[in-house]
Amino acid sequence: MNDQTSTPASEVAALRPQPKGLGVLKAAFRERRTLAMLLLGFSSGLPFAMLFGTLNAWLTAVNVSVATIGVLSWVGLFGAFKFLWSPAVGLRLPGVGRLGQRRSWMIVCQIILALTFVVIAVSHPASNAIGALALAAAVGAFVSATQDIVIDTWRIEAADDRAPVDLLSAVYQLGFRTAALVGGAGALILADVLGWPSTFLIGAGLMGLGLIGAFIAPEPEREAAQAIARERVATPGLRRAALIITLAAWGWAAFMLIRFMVSALTTTPAPSAGTFIQTWGPLIVAAAVLLPAILAGGLVWRGRKTVASASAAQGGLGERFYDAILAPLVELMGRLGWGAVIVLGLILSYRITDGVWGPFAYPFYMGTEGGALGHTMTEVALASKTFGVFMTLLGIALGGWALLVIGRMPCLLIGAVISAATNLLMMDLAMGAPVIDPFMRATGLYALFGTFGVGEPLARLMAAIAGENIAGGFAGAAFVAYLSALSNRLFGAVQFAVFTSLALLIGTLGRAPLGELVDRAGFAPMFQFAAALGLIAVLFCALEWIRLTLETRKAAKSLSA
Repeated sequence: MNDQTSTPASEVAALRPQPKGLGVLKAAFRERRTLAMLLLGFSSGLPFAMLFGTLNAWLTAVNVSVATIGVLSWVGLFGAFKFLWSPAVGLRLPGVGRLGQRRSWMIVCQIILALTFVVIAVSHPASNAIGALALAAAVGAFVSATQDIVIDTWRIEAADDRAPVDLLSAVYQLGFRTAALVGGAGALILADVLGWPSTFLIGAGLMGLGLIGAFIAPEPEREAAQAIARERVATPGLRRAALIITLAAWGWAAFMLIRFMVSALTTTPAPSAGTFIQTWGPLIVAAAVLLPAILAGGLVWRGRKTVASASAAQGGLGERFYDAILAPLVELMGRLGWGAVIVLGLILSYRITDGVWGPFAYPFYMGTEGGALGHTMTEVALASKTFGVFMTLLGIALGGWALLVIGRMPCLLIGAVISAATNLLMMDLAMGAPVIDPFMRATGLYALFGTFGVGEPLARLMAAIAGENIAGGFAGAAFVAYLSALSNRLFGAVQFAVFTSLALLIGTLGRAPLGELVDRAGFAPMFQFAAALGLIAVLFCALEWIRLTLETRKAAKSLSA
């Protein structure tokens, strides 16, 4: 399952001298794919910032009830469960398909998102009739998640030696985080000056940057259907049974998601999206991802890979469903074998060390009990939403540079280590800064922050956030590069969507126990526990590095034999 059909273009690229190290960076920025990736990253990040942050700020400003805002919060579930419809992006859109399969999907999604912002801009959330706004937010969240699937797939398919996936992943993160700054802090500033409707109209116009990115993005070469049909392993009966079970599991997952959405719109008080993810998220992931993966592993174990003929590669409706849904998992399990256990552990654990305490950030920054810092909302906005975003961008830039210079696995391991370690900065703050305070006095950082009118308590918070966000940006760039490289270009849509959904959902599992820990013992033990969780990711990174090293040596021996 690990064979990939070589295209003429890839054969030619393999023969030309390839740049090394920073030479890759120079070569890549002469490629239109890099600029396209930057713009597409911005197009992906802007809806996320506007729909899941700025919109809530508008609703709060016009005194919309917290219950109503809670109803709208479920639109974020589309991003968590996008793998359920990820195979659909393999279909050719009628009418615009001549623009290319990936580009046509991007363009349609970006136009719909721009129209969504326009509908939100002309709505009146202060009134009781906000049905149009809620519908627009739901459509926008769904289309935003779909756009993410397509952009992730394009990044995997478009990468080559001149624009490697590591570089494209770092550039994507840079565009995404820039959009987070523009659509977050930038939008709030615009709203103060121009008003909320004008802010969302400007957001609609900024989606034009994504359109430019889609038009200049070269359409990747597609593999022949016969290459995909190679993953039709085992007997037709076993494939059919595995497909039926998988479709039933996906149907149940979709039913649970839709039922919650209907309940959120029709029930008072509305149920919590966070509670839904925490209660049903693990079961949905088990049914819709882990069960099909086990079935795919069983097919690999029982079957032998066969190469379909050109006519057999087409197949009937059942085979096409198999190619779209199970073939990506069959290819992955066949390629990884028992290494899938290590890969799954890495994906589940890598971002949990900083994602698990995310809901408690504001209580820690602004609260007054249990070691909380007691900062004002303005101070937190400056430290976290402005200064912190720039530090994240710096971390992404450092991660992109390191990916090119020292490689993917060293960066992944470094990212895991520093992500875990920076939790200790927050623990130190919760304990009264016994380490950070003397460090900042000895290094003159207090004086440096003081020249900008920043007092010592806020300076300590900004220093800790700088360390945490630089580490998070670095680790994020390395993680996206790893997941992109892990995805086969034949099946990038489904594989990457599954990977990111797993990474997103797992962080919700420990939040309730952590909240109880904060209530009982304060914030410092929570950060200590989060740092300890990060050691799990460090272990899996080391194991994955060893696995890949052994695979490389084995491949080298087979070539020399």
